[in-house]
Amino acid sequence: MTWQPASWREKPAKHIPDDYPDRGALDAVERELAGYPPLVFAGEVRTLRERLAAVSRGEAFLLQGGDCAESFKEFSADNIRDTFRVLLQMAVALTYGAAVPVVKVGRMAGQFGKPRSSATETIQGVTLPSYRGDNINGMEFTPEARIPDPQRLLRAYGQSAATLNLIRAFAKGGYASLRNVHRWNLEFARGPENERYMQIADRISDAMAFMDACGLTGGGSKALNEVEFYTSHEALLLGYEQAMTRTDSTTGDPYDTSAHMVWIGDRTRQPDGAHVEFCRGIQNPIGIKCGPTLEPSELLKLLDVLNPDNEAGRIVLIARYGTDKIAQHLPALVRAVTKEDRRVVWSSDPMHGNTIKAVGGYKTRRVSSVLGEVQQFFDLVRAEGAYPGGVHFEMTGQDVTECLGGMQAIGEEDLSSRYHTHCDPRLNASQALELAFTLAEELREGRERRAA
Repeated sequence: MTWQPASWREKPAKHIPDDYPDRGALDAVERELAGYPPLVFAGEVRTLRERLAAVSRGEAFLLQGGDCAESFKEFSADNIRDTFRVLLQMAVALTYGAAVPVVKVGRMAGQFGKPRSSATETIQGVTLPSYRGDNINGMEFTPEARIPDPQRLLRAYGQSAATLNLIRAFAKGGYASLRNVHRWNLEFARGPENERYMQIADRISDAMAFMDACGLTGGGSKALNEVEFYTSHEALLLGYEQAMTRTDSTTGDPYDTSAHMVWIGDRTRQPDGAHVEFCRGIQNPIGIKCGPTLEPSELLKLLDVLNPDNEAGRIVLIARYGTDKIAQHLPALVRAVTKEDRRVVWSSDPMHGNTIKAVGGYKTRRVSSVLGEVQQFFDLVRAEGAYPGGVHFEMTGQDVTECLGGMQAIGEEDLSSRYHTHCDPRLNASQALELAFTLAEELREGRERRAA
């Protein structure tokens, strides 16, 4: 079938709300969005594909992280800055510790909607539609808040544009310079992991002082003073994604300009479904969440549809199993993809399969389970002759207590003190740095193994 931005509407679509009270109002908002400026540009997307192609060849590493679901309430310059600089800290730890270039992609500037396992939720005998993300309805448990409102899409676009504007200023305006490596420090992130980071910062500062003395650096050095930073989100609300799709004037190809990269969730990756249909036509890098129900034959079929020319940098396969299931399911997928010589990036999402319920009903994750799944991911992918090329995780720069354990030793009794997430629990800065050092050690061991 010939692809068009709207051809997904002829396919079965899961997890897209169909209970908007006024479809005409939704159509009007989508038409309005179609006339808005793009959020990202085709040239940036092409550059990201080149960087991901290097990851697929084992020449770089993908660091993809950010909020579970962005919210209107927590939108602020400080929150954006704090999440951005934690990712910078992680990238520095990885680059320095593992001697590998890091491709930095945020779950930011568009990660609003979330698929839900149930269309309704019940609290104290009252049943209402589920909260689906701030671009659809409100989190407040009232009948009025849970009605899907198309005007929320316009607000999500505005927040995404403002977020991108600030990120670009940070990335290109001097904040991301390695000369500021000591300043990328969060006041609350104290402890052994932060001390390890500060030791790296000291060494980087010493190295830069030496290069300055030798005349090897200058104010115009982009590699030292700027960073490439890309955005991503789940392509869930296809009406919004369609509205943001533009034809590039240089190549004539369609790009989803809502983000540099989008992914298809584990619940919406049906080969004959609407989400796969939409994503097969756009030129953005596409992530595919791979969960326990995905069989090797279905994955190969998805690759046939989404990447028929087997182009490097097009597909990121994001494994999300849980520390108790990954060994049972992942090797067969890697084996099948490797046997067919498919050019993909293998990435680990160690968050979504490790969600548990704590005392008090809080959804949480154990840092030990997150780190354990990452370590298994590296071992299992390498055992099948492939390169473990990335990590995809949920984190925040805020001082939250949402995940158990880590060097801060957050216990179940601590969860209620700073539990702010609107959806799933996130790593805080200290826990994210702990993950970065684990990744650096794994990558360094892999490099030493190849050199031996």
